[in-house]
Amino acid sequence: MANAIDQTRRMLSLVTYLRERPGARVSDVARAFGVTEAELIGDLNVLPLCGTSFRGGDLLDIDTDGERIWWHNVDDVAQPLRLAADEAAALLVAARAVANLPGLRESDRQALLRATAKIEGAAGEAAGASSRLSVTFESEGSVFADVDRAIAERRRLWIRYYSPARDELTEREVDPIRLFAVGHTYFEGWCRLSEDRRTFRLDRVAEIRLLDEASDPPRIEPRDLSQGLVQPAGDDPEVVAEVGPGGRWVAEYYPHDRAEELPDGGLRITLRTPDPGSLRRLALRLGRDGRIVSPADLVTSARDAASQALAAYGE
Repeated sequence: MANAIDQTRRMLSLVTYLRERPGARVSDVARAFGVTEAELIGDLNVLPLCGTSFRGGDLLDIDTDGERIWWHNVDDVAQPLRLAADEAAALLVAARAVANLPGLRESDRQALLRATAKIEGAAGEAAGASSRLSVTFESEGSVFADVDRAIAERRRLWIRYYSPARDELTEREVDPIRLFAVGHTYFEGWCRLSEDRRTFRLDRVAEIRLLDEASDPPRIEPRDLSQGLVQPAGDDPEVVAEVGPGGRWVAEYYPHDRAEELPDGGLRITLRTPDPGSLRRLALRLGRDGRIVSPADLVTSARDAASQALAAYGE
């Protein structure tokens, strides 16, 4: 089982590992860290966004050709870190906010508090400025902490979850497997209601509770998310939508087979989904900016839903 904190630890260790092994093979590094090559490539895509400056300079120049990994500016980022006043203040505010996160593992909380104290001692006046600022996490932060704790303690979760496809709240027990982020933050788990693997978006969890039952998901291979969260199969039903210029964003957010330009500046988008009915809300969201062309039953369903919505306004 993996979680976000474990991934952070792995990536910190990865920096040290790669510094000492220029040109390391992707397969060897993945084996050494006990992850798939796809997961390792995902880490390598994040590391170039990290460095010694919050303002975007001195980032890690790490790349790979798929076979070997190269770190081009090892010496540049190996210099002792000196934080500017605004960087120290931002780091301290963030550290205090995370330390107060509900459900954080106590060992991680204590380690974070010790690190914060050291930064405060080195920051001088900047530490005083940061004490006048505070950050409060929204409910998603609390859900993250509860899921992370459940993974660490191998405990089952009870959740009330909103399903936009069915527009309903369901109650279910889930054995959590891992946290991950692909645009939004999700957790993957074995759902006891459906008796299958399911993915849950954190901001759609209306309520969450840790249970005393032990988490015992079946052994399943982690999904390869390198191509995105939604990966339609070739035999999934085909849906065709036409959107105007104001609906071109659909092609950016939905994996699709093709997008053909229309004379008015819009697009004719062909995509596949195992559940065409889940796109009914997309049709309602588009409004005048687009329409579903096929399949016919989805067109009828979207039209009926729109009529019901309009009728509600007249009541």
